[in-house]
Amino acid sequence: MLGKIKRSFLFRWIYKLPWLLRGYHLLFTILGAIIYRRPSRFIRVIGITGTKGKTTALELLNSIFESAGEKTALLSSVRVKIGEKSKRNLTENSMPGRMYIQRFLRKAVNAGCAYAFVEATSQGAVLYRHALINWAAAALTNIHPEHIEAHGSYEKYREAKLRFLAYAGGENAPIFLNGEEEEKDFFERELKGNKIIIYSTEGLRDLPESSREYLPGHFSKQNVALAVAVAKEFGIPDEKIWEGIANFKGAPGRVDIVQRKPFKVVVDYAHTPESLAAIYKALKEELSGGARLTCLLGAAGGGRDKWKRPAMGKTAAEYCDRIILTDEDPYDEDSAEIISEIKKGIREAGFPENEILEMVDRRAAIREAIKMARPGDTIISTGKGSESWIHIKKGEKIPWNEKQIFEEELGIKK
Repeated sequence: MLGKIKRSFLFRWIYKLPWLLRGYHLLFTILGAIIYRRPSRFIRVIGITGTKGKTTALELLNSIFESAGEKTALLSSVRVKIGEKSKRNLTENSMPGRMYIQRFLRKAVNAGCAYAFVEATSQGAVLYRHALINWAAAALTNIHPEHIEAHGSYEKYREAKLRFLAYAGGENAPIFLNGEEEEKDFFERELKGNKIIIYSTEGLRDLPESSREYLPGHFSKQNVALAVAVAKEFGIPDEKIWEGIANFKGAPGRVDIVQRKPFKVVVDYAHTPESLAAIYKALKEELSGGARLTCLLGAAGGGRDKWKRPAMGKTAAEYCDRIILTDEDPYDEDSAEIISEIKKGIREAGFPENEILEMVDRRAAIREAIKMARPGDTIISTGKGSESWIHIKKGEKIPWNEKQIFEEELGIKK
């Protein structure tokens, strides 16, 4: 008990002092590199960073390289894969610390993997989790305001992304930038002297029809464009690239289709105004004959990115026909207050009051959405994706599996 109290006291001080927190994590980064003997020297490590699309891009690359006969490893917010073995990432961290990445890479090398695809985050870069790794390539999917409370400003968030890319490209490793992103010029300018490769959806003109529409929306095509550019740089033949895309079944919790008929149900991780607009627009364009788009919408609590709550509501009002507001991860915040802030944006957009429902209980909200659905409609539930918990007050959490709960409420037996 005394040991726990001492550790608790120590961690409180560490987290109060940013310089001490960074030093604490840098120490573990150095120890990990020493203990596991810099395994990245013996495997090609490809890192993907960005606000959205990281997990999907990693999974696409994994599918392509496996189709080409390569043995791969993958570390994302969703799962940890080494060769044929795969498990859910239960750390709730896209880029885990305390030597996790070095240990993961050592296991991948010991298993005979030739490539490791790793999700790289801004917070991970601030805490040196990207350091002492020989990166074979790095890529930026896109960048939009996110994690502002954690970083202090958008500029500092962008700087953290730049820090990772600059470090990863230090040994003349290629850096892939999205040519369709507004910030492309900034990163290209700041990374001058590095090997820069610009990718865009224009590069998909030769994509076979069987591989062209694996996911709806322009956003998905950007992920494909990134995967194609990386694969070509590493010498993967075109036919294996197309095969890998055609074989791709989607990333868990990312445009995850629970059922198609009599009405479609989709689970997605989207949690920013931009990502919501992308998935809403794509699904709305599929509807016809008066079919309706119903969204389940919440926002993270704990003081996280409060600014985006009204913006998310406004986005939902622009594309959806019915909006059900519910819990996502309230943490210590009042659920009703979070919902009220989202609703402010919905009302400002002039959305009909009778098409707005408030149901804090997420399972009850799912049940109600199913009850109201008509043949041809689409239900889109965002925010949770493949996450394993709903975080509530006092550090407590509720086990959660969004897709499974939809299946239970729909009576789908697996």
